[in-house]
Amino acid sequence: MEFSLLAIGEVMAEIRKGTSGDFKVGFAGDTYNTAVYCARALNQPGSVAYKTSIGRDPLSAGCIDAARSEGIDTNQISTNPERNIGVYAVSTDASGERSFSYWRASSAARGMFTDHDDVRALPNSRIVYLSGITLAILQPASRQALMNELRILSESGQSLIAFDSNYRAQLWESTDAAQTCLSEMWDIADIALPSIDDEMALFNETSEDAVISRFNEKTWEACAIKRGARGPVSPFLEPHAHPKFKTAEIVIDTTAAGDGFNGAYLAAYIQGQNETECMLSGHELASRIVSAPGAIVSQSRR
Repeated sequence: MEFSLLAIGEVMAEIRKGTSGDFKVGFAGDTYNTAVYCARALNQPGSVAYKTSIGRDPLSAGCIDAARSEGIDTNQISTNPERNIGVYAVSTDASGERSFSYWRASSAARGMFTDHDDVRALPNSRIVYLSGITLAILQPASRQALMNELRILSESGQSLIAFDSNYRAQLWESTDAAQTCLSEMWDIADIALPSIDDEMALFNETSEDAVISRFNEKTWEACAIKRGARGPVSPFLEPHAHPKFKTAEIVIDTTAAGDGFNGAYLAAYIQGQNETECMLSGHELASRIVSAPGAIVSQSRR
């Protein structure tokens, strides 16, 4: 069996304060969010798989149930009895911007690929998707082993590698390590889905044009550079050929907007849509996500 998409990363329990003052628990994490939204868009149960490691605690069990309810194949999720699933709490301000508190330092996902045979056992997948957060949480030797395998998969034509740098400085051991690693991943990747502000922050670029020019230097299978509410830009299209992107009428919570964009974009790509259609699908979903609280909006709001 070949999966349409295999996403690799960390899923966490999300604790969010509700409007009535109580706390609600869900499950989220950048690559997991992308997997969920891609699975929803494809509507082909079992075509999207998620690779992570969790514990044997009640929250970990709840995570498996949540993923299965979204039609995600969970056979690539391993359990570590000595560790738990990561946890984070999120709050939002009046403009929908988020602040987070994390309890993830000893999460099971951080121990992925310490056995390098696990890297070579990745299932057949049309697209393998990961992010800079995926790489940042891994041990340096494990992250390098994963990148080496991804390069083999890409160069052999076995899989397309999709990547979002999703730069979070606090997760990296140093800025130099992040720059070196993420530069290598952009060299490996076939599908580029960066956010322009992340790229500017990581590589100390002072203008959006500098980022766009850098991504123009490589030939991609697909590429959309996200710019939030203004919509993405693509090296495949001349500036005048980009569609007009509608902005969200209401912004409640920007959590997972970029992840949702990636999920819908990749689903459209898998379904054979062109670059413009892929970008419109991604932006339209992101606009809906920001109008509701939480990383994973309810099915009724798709």
